Amino acid sequence: MAVDPKQNIPSEKNQVGEKVSRRYTLSLSCPDQLGIVAAVSTFVASTGGWIIEASHHADEINKRFFMRQEILADSIPYGIDEFRSRFSSIARDFGMDWRIADSAKKKRVVLLVSKQEHCLYDLLARWQSKELDIDIPCVISNHETFRGLVEWHGIPFHHVPVTATNKTEAYAEVARLYDEVQGDVMVLARYMQVLSPELCARYHGQIINIHHSFLPSFIGAKPYHQAFEKGVKLIGATCHYVTEELDQGQIIEQDVNRIDHSDKVEDLVRYGKDIEKAVLARGLRYHLEDRVLVHGKKTVVFK
Repeated sequence: MAVDPKQNIPSEKNQVGEKVSRRYTLSLSCPDQLGIVAAVSTFVASTGGWIIEASHHADEINKRFFMRQEILADSIPYGIDEFRSRFSSIARDFGMDWRIADSAKKKRVVLLVSKQEHCLYDLLARWQSKELDIDIPCVISNHETFRGLVEWHGIPFHHVPVTATNKTEAYAEVARLYDEVQGDVMVLARYMQVLSPELCARYHGQIINIHHSFLPSFIGAKPYHQAFEKGVKLIGATCHYVTEELDQGQIIEQDVNRIDHSDKVEDLVRYGKDIEKAVLARGLRYHLEDRVLVHGKKTVVFK
C-alpha cells in the first residue's frame, strides 16, 4: 500500500499501473424527508470516513430521495460488515433501500451470446485490457460458434442449446451454471433468446440486455428493419434490465445515430452495431460501479 504524497490518501495500483484507492460505495433510496444527507454524512464523519465522491437526487414527483457516496475504505477503522451493522439503524429510521459494495471485490460477470459477435468481442477486449476490471467466470451460448474464441481467452465456454421444447431445462441449466460460478450479473451480449419469466424473477436486477433499438420504439425482432420501413431519421440502442415483460425493463443507458434516406437496412445494422457496443459497455460499467438505482419502471444513474 502506497500513500499519495499530495493528499496523504492511502492508495494502491491496479493491474495497468494506475494509482487507485480502495473504496466502499454506499447507495440508497428512501422517502424524501429532512435530514437524510446530514444523517449519512454525520455517520461517515463519526468514523473518520473520507467521502471522495457524492451524488444526490430528489424526485419531486414521487417524493423519493437517491444518494450515492464513495468512501475511502482505509479511512474507516473497521470492515464492511461492521459498517453494515452500524449503519442499519440509520437505514431503518429513514426507511432506506440500501447497499454497500467494496471495490476490492471484483464483480463476476457471466456473458450470454448467440451468433452475433460484436458485443462479445468488445467486452472481452475491455476485460483483457483491464478497462473493465471484472472476472468473467464463463460464457454461455445456445450455439457453438464462439467456443474457440472464448476458450482462447482462457474462459470456460458452456453450450446450452435452446429449442421450442427444452426451454425449461435449458434455462434451469443457465441458472445452475450462474449459481455455480457465483455470478453477480448476467449480460445478454446479443443473446437472441427470450428468457423465461422464472429466470427473470429469480435474478431480478442482475440481468442486463442490449436491445438494438431506441426503446420503447421497435421492440422485438429486427428493429432496424422496422426502423427502415418507418423512415426514421434516428436509430439507437438501449441497455436495460431484463424483466418478465419483453423489452420493458428499466433503462440504464441509450444512444442514437442519425441516418437519412440514402441509408439501406444493411447500413442501419452496421451503424447500430457500433452503438450497441458502446451503450452496453457504458451501461454495464454504471451497474458494476453501483451508479444505477432502480425505482419502479425508472432508474437514477449517477454518472
